[in-house]
Amino acid sequence: MSSNTSADNLCAPNNQLCIVTYHMKEVIIVPTLLILGSLVTLLALCLVMCCPERTQSRAPQRPHSSSHRHNQRKSQRPHLQGIDAPPGINPLEHEELPMSVQQVQRQTVVPTRAAVPQVSTERQHGAFSQVTALPRSFSIKPDDTVSLYRARMDNRDVVLRRLKERASSSEKQHFFGFASFVSGLGPHPFIPELLGVVSVQPPPMMVVEELLHRDLLGYLWRCRQNNSGSESSCEMTEKRIFTMAGQVASALEYLHSQRCIHGNLGARSVLVGGDLTAKLWGLGSAYRRTTSAGPAEEIGDKEMRKWQAPEVLSRRDFRQSSDVWSFGMLLYEMVTLGDPPFAQISVNELLQNLQRGKHLKRPVRCSNSLYSIIRACCHWGPEQRVSMPELIKKLHQAERSANGSTVIRAAAPLDIEKYLREAGFGEAYNYAVL
Repeated sequence: MSSNTSADNLCAPNNQLCIVTYHMKEVIIVPTLLILGSLVTLLALCLVMCCPERTQSRAPQRPHSSSHRHNQRKSQRPHLQGIDAPPGINPLEHEELPMSVQQVQRQTVVPTRAAVPQVSTERQHGAFSQVTALPRSFSIKPDDTVSLYRARMDNRDVVLRRLKERASSSEKQHFFGFASFVSGLGPHPFIPELLGVVSVQPPPMMVVEELLHRDLLGYLWRCRQNNSGSESSCEMTEKRIFTMAGQVASALEYLHSQRCIHGNLGARSVLVGGDLTAKLWGLGSAYRRTTSAGPAEEIGDKEMRKWQAPEVLSRRDFRQSSDVWSFGMLLYEMVTLGDPPFAQISVNELLQNLQRGKHLKRPVRCSNSLYSIIRACCHWGPEQRVSMPELIKKLHQAERSANGSTVIRAAAPLDIEKYLREAGFGEAYNYAVL
């Protein structure tokens, strides 16, 4: 009442502006200050309530922060590269897998992109077991830089291609370069699978799937020796020849699609599995051509001239059709159970005989359909030879009508010395492909 009386005394009865101005502090300013104070108080209470929760949530993580960061780096770390691998070998950069070989305590396996999908390091992998030396079926001059072992890994048979400790830096570079080359080809059902490369710790090794019957040449020789009786564990029929040849041709066509010429095709470079599946190997010549610009005769295998096309014998470049010629020689080996081609012609006289129109004679046990494919592969002119797609088509057609019951017999038992002489192998030659 007193305030209203004071306002009436100071202001005229009808002067509303004077009355409002007089009561401004009480009506506007004081409530505004009270509202602002309430908001500040509420904000302070919120901060007091939230801050302890944040502190408590951080506190349990502090003792484990270093291990958390370690696990995070472990899951996001880049792929490893072997310390002994030459620079630029990206196909060998993968995760670690534990392995052990004989006296080597622990190894690190670097799986290849082509053969093994990328996995995290937490995945469990078995170590090598049952490691034994792998004897060569045929060897005159052993490889001084590589040792071969048979082992078990992840419940499967594998072959360890181990680089010896005294290998030079260039031999190490060649070893890892070849592994990178094989990895870069990618997977194929009729090419042996490269399962991994041991590169982080010595000794370096390549891990390749093992095929039970090993190389086809040795298998054919066993067929020659074992099928003389009525009961035989090794029986080669014409139908099986077409089946296995079709598998090799499929692998060869795949290599050509990758712009890779094999250049070393023969029975010794084909591996045979327990189910008699044929897989193409012996890729050393193909790798050497990717790393060398030398003439064909310097890059190729001189001891394999009985299998080489005329253009290769005349020191011209390898072509895809050169592999087709060698494929005809492979068919000849299969139907003769391991006889060398052009057995009665010396290596030095082979090119001259081919220039005169000489060609492989039809083996006694060779059908017309098989011999026609051999001849289609072995024309003198590269452009006249059958193409790989047409060759595969011919093999599949012949397989459907081929004889699958009559076992092919050898005319004579195996004579190693005679074989070496007729095949044109030098005394220092070693045909082992692994």
